[in-house]
Amino acid sequence: MSQIQVVGKNIKKLELTNTKLEKHLSRNNHHKDEIMSNTLIKLENIQKVFLTDEVETHALADITLTINKGEYVSISGPSGCGKSTLLSLLGLLDASTEGLYQLAEHNVSNISKKERARIRNMEIGFIFQSFNLISDLDVEENIELPLTYRKDLNKAQRTKMVANALEKVNMSHRAKHYPSQLSGGQQQRIAVARAIAGNPSIILADEPTGNLDSKNAEAVMELLNVLHAEGATICMVTHDPRSAQRAARNIDILDGQVISDKALNKENKPNTTVAA
Repeated sequence: MSQIQVVGKNIKKLELTNTKLEKHLSRNNHHKDEIMSNTLIKLENIQKVFLTDEVETHALADITLTINKGEYVSISGPSGCGKSTLLSLLGLLDASTEGLYQLAEHNVSNISKKERARIRNMEIGFIFQSFNLISDLDVEENIELPLTYRKDLNKAQRTKMVANALEKVNMSHRAKHYPSQLSGGQQQRIAVARAIAGNPSIILADEPTGNLDSKNAEAVMELLNVLHAEGATICMVTHDPRSAQRAARNIDILDGQVISDKALNKENKPNTTVAA
């Protein structure tokens, strides 16, 4: 074989190697893009320090975690461990002292209160322990209220979204009732409807069963299972181990730090029929 033939053969081998390398890099980049596009929440080195009377209270220290679209995450830990502070930061109700927070491709680490409110209203649905329904508004009006702050929705769109949310929680028949006419379990289901009405990127639930008896607590947790099965991303703070076990992943907080972050390897099979 001549020297020219050898050189030509080596060039072909090099070209083949380069082609394989390019394909490999392309697959890796595609995989990275898929991972990034699936990431809904990203926290890096989050710290929260409260200053009162010149005393520093370190509520959160070096919190780093991600939550992907479609996940069902519970955050647990003893009282005062920082889990509610973490939920407040996730919900843009407060801002961290240091660190990076990305929500649905928005960098929300250092934005104005006005911008935080706008993104919060678009991307986040809240469920509170105490329901937080307004007593002099009926059910429909309570659910519609957060939607009225969105400039991208007209009245007809809001009305349809309210009706869809009520149907999902099986409370359409209570649309014209006032909170005082509802049981605790029914009020919490209305609160869930309010949280999901705007099609948020994530539902944040703060002790959603804390004010309920065991029967109503079970009904609300089953409703969250149904919403998760339909594709909702849920992050729930709870001190109740039974509620925490309903999630697919549990993050344990102690003294403002993540001490455990694990999959629960438990498949929730929701009953898709929600009781009236």
